[in-house]
Amino acid sequence: MRALENFSQGIGLIPEQIWDGPDLAARHLRFGGATNAAVPLLWAHSEYVRLHRSAADGRVFDLVEPAYEQYVWRTGEHKNIEIWKLNRQVQTVPAGTLLRIQASSPFLLHWTGDEWQHSTDTRSQPTALDIDFVDIRVTQQLQAPIRFTFLWLEENRWEGKDYEVEVHASKVEIEQSNDMLRKSEAHGKRTSTVA
Repeated sequence: MRALENFSQGIGLIPEQIWDGPDLAARHLRFGGATNAAVPLLWAHSEYVRLHRSAADGRVFDLVEPAYEQYVWRTGEHKNIEIWKLNRQVQTVPAGTLLRIQASSPFLLHWTGDEWQHSTDTRSQPTALDIDFVDIRVTQQLQAPIRFTFLWLEENRWEGKDYEVEVHASKVEIEQSNDMLRKSEAHGKRTSTVA
């Protein structure tokens, strides 16, 4: 907080930008001084107030608990989700991902994960944003691509085209495979050295 206060000018206005390069006297720029950008824009002032409040509370006062729990407190990892839309047709997803199929009108998703040996029909769920979606859990065991088509419910019309999303090994599986390969290579080097 003292550093912010030390950057303030005149009547205590905190500049939005601080010059962090060598002094340029001809341009009136000095290390640690303002860059002559607009003052005050109040962003720096609001950060200063938030910092004071957090220091007084002994914790970050505007902490978003669910985000903190998801990304910091528990594992530091997030759940993989990939969104497929007609204007953003992802080609591949890693196993273990949640594949969300979105559209701007209600639909029935006719899909398979085993080359149409079996199929599933899943009705889309609406949102308050007028976006409908279906979630497909891409399991670790899934080997075939996910193939799907749409039945547009308001028009009672099939899309007339199949879409495909390839499934590749998850990050964990890739890391495990790489670890096994490294161990195998290390073992091979030891064996050849000993022999």
